[in-house]
Amino acid sequence: MQLRVLAFVLAGGKGTRLYPLTKERAKPAVPFGGRYRIVDFVLSNLTNSGVYSTYVLVQFKSQSLLQHIRDGWDFGGMLKSQFMIPVPAQMRSAGETWYRGTADAVYQNINLIEQADPHLVCIFGADHIYRMNIREMIEFHEHKRAQATVAAIPVPKEEAREFGVIESSHDGRITGFHEKVAEPPTMPGNDEMCFASMGNYIFSTGLLLRELYADAENENSSHDFGRDILPSLVGKADLYAYDFNTNKIPGDPPNSKSYWRDVGTIDAYYDANMDLRSVNPELNLYNREWKLRTAGFEDPPAKFVFNEAGRRGTAIDSIVSGGSILSGGLVKGSVLGRGVRVHTGAIVEDSILFDNVDIGRHAKIRRAILDRNVRVPEGAEIGYNLEEDRKRHYVTESGIVVVEGHRSHVELATMSV
Repeated sequence: MQLRVLAFVLAGGKGTRLYPLTKERAKPAVPFGGRYRIVDFVLSNLTNSGVYSTYVLVQFKSQSLLQHIRDGWDFGGMLKSQFMIPVPAQMRSAGETWYRGTADAVYQNINLIEQADPHLVCIFGADHIYRMNIREMIEFHEHKRAQATVAAIPVPKEEAREFGVIESSHDGRITGFHEKVAEPPTMPGNDEMCFASMGNYIFSTGLLLRELYADAENENSSHDFGRDILPSLVGKADLYAYDFNTNKIPGDPPNSKSYWRDVGTIDAYYDANMDLRSVNPELNLYNREWKLRTAGFEDPPAKFVFNEAGRRGTAIDSIVSGGSILSGGLVKGSVLGRGVRVHTGAIVEDSILFDNVDIGRHAKIRRAILDRNVRVPEGAEIGYNLEEDRKRHYVTESGIVVVEGHRSHVELATMSV
């Protein structure tokens, strides 16, 4: 049987713990790895898995996210069943509110499910960095004859108290949910690991519709899948946990480890970017069979110029995106976005530079994140004196300096009159 699968991507979170990177953008629109956005991971996972019918539910500070989806994820209307459509809050709940929780976000768009009449509905978050063959999770759901399947990742017991933990039997059947408890239940046969929910779900359509209508009428509900709907189904419906560690990506080496990172804080976001610098990073962006897709850019290639003592354009253990020019500057262990300029004598170490950052002559940057359009003056230093940096910028407890960006000038098309 050919399954009809509809996907909802939940991309409406505020991302407050990533401030100030989320001051002017939604968390899923935060740049990652030089040329991508966080949302590109879930959208690439869906399309690479053959799921082509997707609604992206947006909400807070969504303009940059909407522009990115427009620029990079328009399927061109080839088929009516192939689309990537952003959807703002529809104000269908009582009181005409914005999305009150993950379940309410889908409930406010329940008409889209009823119109499409799919066999399955995938509900995935847009906040994490990971690669996943969703087709395998769908096959698991069908093989188990499940009514709902929750993607789960094994985490050490001492870390599990920070997650929603799934209690399950040996065959994966879910027997309980535990939200950030001090002593979470461990996995069957492994007393050191727990199943943490990834916030990614597959529902059989009939069950999902029934539960969404019931939850909307429940005044005591927080209207969240993880807190309300799924726990209420334990023992009443066939719920299963899908072990993310069993997931295989086409084109990856056979023994590759599954990769998933929650980049909810500045430090976690910084570390995930820094992972990309290694010779063999755990997150493989170079697998041609599982491409990470993003907006199409018309950038020229990156360029490294000058070869004189004290004036040599060089990048070591770094990622440098298109349109960037290292004009006599040195970049070490860093991730550079598009259109970055590093001028003579400048040094950038262990840093993340967003698009269109300009590093002046002989400036020095260390362990910093510079948002888009930042201009660093000649001879300036960032990351060398944290007390001074705190007077002007945001600095994490671990000493990462975040320099806020600036809005770029918007060019309007002209017309003859």
